[in-house]
Amino acid sequence: MLIGHQPKEFLLAVEALTVSFDGFKAVNGLSFYVDENEIRVIIGPNGAGKTTVLDLICGKTKATSGSIQFRGKELTRMKENEIVKTGVGRKFQNPSIYDDLTVFENLEISYPRGRSVFGALTFTRDAAVRDRVHEVAEMIFLKDRLNVNADLLSHGQKQWLEIGMLLIQDPDLLMLDEPVAGMSVSERAKTAELLNRIIKNRSVLVIEHDMKFVEDIAHKVTVLHQGQILSEGTMEKVKNDPKVVEVYLGH
Repeated sequence: MLIGHQPKEFLLAVEALTVSFDGFKAVNGLSFYVDENEIRVIIGPNGAGKTTVLDLICGKTKATSGSIQFRGKELTRMKENEIVKTGVGRKFQNPSIYDDLTVFENLEISYPRGRSVFGALTFTRDAAVRDRVHEVAEMIFLKDRLNVNADLLSHGQKQWLEIGMLLIQDPDLLMLDEPVAGMSVSERAKTAELLNRIIKNRSVLVIEHDMKFVEDIAHKVTVLHQGQILSEGTMEKVKNDPKVVEVYLGH
């Protein structure tokens, strides 16, 4: 824990974060802070560095310099699997679910005990597992689809299932890359409802292009441009920022 000069404990503190690929700075001296129980949305034009930021936080990409602290732990020195164990969950753009398994089995296989080889071998479907699967299935609008094979779900339902597979691990920070891309209007509205419901005991970091969806969920918006922060604040504030209109929203 940091003490003394730091008056506030943030869940996530990103400071002076930089990553260079062959001299090109995809993220350049980036600093931002995420509170407990906050939905933070990162927006910006293509190539702004949004997905790279998630890659850096989850350890898929290593930072050239700077710091990423999660609950006071420095993530830049950790491997991907260690970062997951600290409580950071990441969903990529395309759902990676097991198509030939049922919804129940997809959730069950993601239950934390089944993750190590020993855990998987000694894993039993006890009441705690079943209860947790049912609890998460209800959260993600799939409680009546538990025995359906995942390949029969709609695109939106597959996205919810993958969010559920992360939720069952109970991360403190959930990172989602364009979660509503390709969804119907009603699925987008339900996804907003889902995210607003799950932040009671965690924070969510979202990359999104759909501005209506951003308005429905964001507590705070960070606008990236060329790997740096162009603007930050409420959706109302960034929407009316002339720099943001010029670089992003005007197009």
